[in-house]
Amino acid sequence: MKSQVQVAVIGGGVVGCSVLYHLTKFGWKDVVLIERSELTSGSTWHAAGGFHTLNADTNMAALQGYTIRLYKELEEISGQSCSLHHSGGMTLATTPERMDFLKAARAMHRHMGLETELIGPEEIRKLAPIVNTEGVLGGLYDPLDGHLDPSGTTHAYAKAARIQGAEVYLRNRVVDLQHRRDGTWDVVTEQGSLHAEHVVNAGGLWAREVNALAGIYLPLHPMEHQYLVTDDIPEIYERDGEHPHVLDPEGESYLRQEGRGLVIGFYEQDCEPWAVEGTDWDFGQDLLPNKLDRIGEALEIAYRRYPVLETAGLKRIINGPFTFAPDGNPLVGPVPGLRNFWSACAVMAGFSQGGGVGLTLAEWMVEGEPSRDVFAMDVARYGSYCTEAYTRAKVTENYQRRFAVSYPNEELPAGRPLETTPAYEVWKRQRAVFGQGYGMEAVNYFAPEGEPAFETPSFRRSNAFAPVGEECRAVREAVGINEIHNFGKYEVAGPAAADWLDRIMAGRIPAVGRIALSPMLSPKGKLIGDFTISCLAEDRFQLTASYGAQAYHLRWFRQHLPHRATEVPEVELRNVSQELIGFQIAGPRSRELLSRLTLAEVSKEAFPFLAVREIDVGPCAAIVQRVTFTGDLGYEIYVPAAKQLALYYALEAAGADLGLRPFGMRAMMSLRLEKAFGSWLREYKPDYTPAETGLDRFVAYNKPADFIGKAAALAEKAAGPKRRLCSFVVEAADADVWADEPIWKDGAVVGFVTSGGYAHYVEKSVALGFLPVELIAPGCEVEIEILGELRKATLIEEPLFDPKGERLRG
Repeated sequence: MKSQVQVAVIGGGVVGCSVLYHLTKFGWKDVVLIERSELTSGSTWHAAGGFHTLNADTNMAALQGYTIRLYKELEEISGQSCSLHHSGGMTLATTPERMDFLKAARAMHRHMGLETELIGPEEIRKLAPIVNTEGVLGGLYDPLDGHLDPSGTTHAYAKAARIQGAEVYLRNRVVDLQHRRDGTWDVVTEQGSLHAEHVVNAGGLWAREVNALAGIYLPLHPMEHQYLVTDDIPEIYERDGEHPHVLDPEGESYLRQEGRGLVIGFYEQDCEPWAVEGTDWDFGQDLLPNKLDRIGEALEIAYRRYPVLETAGLKRIINGPFTFAPDGNPLVGPVPGLRNFWSACAVMAGFSQGGGVGLTLAEWMVEGEPSRDVFAMDVARYGSYCTEAYTRAKVTENYQRRFAVSYPNEELPAGRPLETTPAYEVWKRQRAVFGQGYGMEAVNYFAPEGEPAFETPSFRRSNAFAPVGEECRAVREAVGINEIHNFGKYEVAGPAAADWLDRIMAGRIPAVGRIALSPMLSPKGKLIGDFTISCLAEDRFQLTASYGAQAYHLRWFRQHLPHRATEVPEVELRNVSQELIGFQIAGPRSRELLSRLTLAEVSKEAFPFLAVREIDVGPCAAIVQRVTFTGDLGYEIYVPAAKQLALYYALEAAGADLGLRPFGMRAMMSLRLEKAFGSWLREYKPDYTPAETGLDRFVAYNKPADFIGKAAALAEKAAGPKRRLCSFVVEAADADVWADEPIWKDGAVVGFVTSGGYAHYVEKSVALGFLPVELIAPGCEVEIEILGELRKATLIEEPLFDPKGERLRG
């Protein structure tokens, strides 16, 4: 065993071997894999081995496509067969809601270049004759679906990595991880120690234990999962070709051919978290006791859907554990708070996602950042709110919903409410319907009396449509009040605070009492943040950004803090997201409302647009910012959490005769569409650049500071972008765009939607999306595919509300 390496990968399943292979592919040869037993001796050996491209996130789907295409390359390099079977696969729909889901997925696939196809019952019977199509409305067929040999594939990764310089150490458990001051690691194993610059946790079922060795907890948990293997079935082995995969969401099952018989697996409601106290190090190529009673109902449905099962014998029953994160996607990337410790955990679909995980991690480690937005599997999408109990509740919920329709407006109940503000009970009394993000409850809208305080999940306009419209009109015509707790907020202070921000942010740093909007860029010039910077003093700033990106942004900030040892820190950074909360007030009467509660002068001249003041509001000392995401006249009022209720009651009393009305996030997102304001992880994310999204107007290209990403931004400015973000008015019916719908022009897909919805005050359906620059012209007419229908859309160049910004700046 080597004594010093560049990377030590812990875990010899398919994911660890993929990471090892990709590191060598990217040129890092001094890498080793350490496995406690034999390769595949965790979840990998008993996996069903299926693979597919279907995923709600476009980049996850693209990485799954990469994984599937990679297998032939692996076979060529290693000489090891993966036993690939590209049998194709279909997902069945037995309800109109499921058909809407499949139509939305098909639309997303169009702009990704994936050749999926909507098929009817007759075509289903032709492709999969054993399927009883009674009650089936249709399906989505994917020719890339298939299966492989889990053991052979894992060994192909390992063999290819060895050929390219890596080493693999088997039967050698890691017993301790010791972090040195310089960020490197001492990896202590049963056979001795080695010093590694980087450590990758690909521990699978033992990922929790490996994380504990490093002193951290990440939200993942194993679940028991059962599938059955049948004896030979004539209807299968007498076929000319291989039977395609079939997913039957109604029966919570998946089915594929296995030799001369079938494999059928279940994601049952009566499921069970495994190894709550931790995974025994001696557990290996073992199976769990069969628990067929848990899948009795699902089996009955399976017998009706696939009548051949009624007479088929059972060859074996597999019950084994797989590891899940709360949303079912992997946990990948640099772990916040630890230098050079990387996660490649919770990859429950290893043969669909393992290659993409290995690619992403290798890009990140070798090149400094992934080639695409991978927030959907970034370990930093979760924070410290994820306790073990919360994680188990959400993992169980996700397992139970493995084949459920994922509605874009649905809020899942498990583990909630977890974190709330003092105003939570106030909103509940006013019939608030809540959503959550990053563990924190936030009002989506307020249900009218007599209506259920629950939003019906749908791809179409829901029961929230009318009340959200009322909230929007209240803001535009009088004054609305909305919580601002669900912004990420950071205090940056110290003698070098301004210089540090000038280096971190691409925009200009504002003067005292002013606000600036600024993108934050990666070294390759991609958007990794969209910030409001408020200068409270020459050495004190407040940053505001996405609440759900706290761990993501803090990781980046801390990686770039100055490390010079001084008696007084040059830059002090604090996350004040839950300490500093409050409300925004917005609408034509918002200035009058604020003036009733403060002695400070709040006229346009004294308190102009993009100004910030520290003033008393009612009984509270507050930070007040002259800015609002509604695109209207408005203010953000920040106070300590303990003062939030005092502020609310003061605003409520002072605004009673002004028409003050609360509004939720649904209204906020509708109002921002009228101004074509982009939103984080919709219009602004690491797939895009400032010039593509219009944020280049906030980039200070000529400032002296050599800000991160400056060279790339200047190069893009000189070359010009090939696509730009545009706004469209859509001739919609009962459904508006959500995201990822293809944009058509002259019979071809030319772009895609990033987000949209109904703009209630102007009464128009709106979409934001990308078009090639050569097609962009005032009044350009395109078609946007919404749930299988092409809807006419017209490009607009001015905001639909307050196009000159007179209200916003007034």
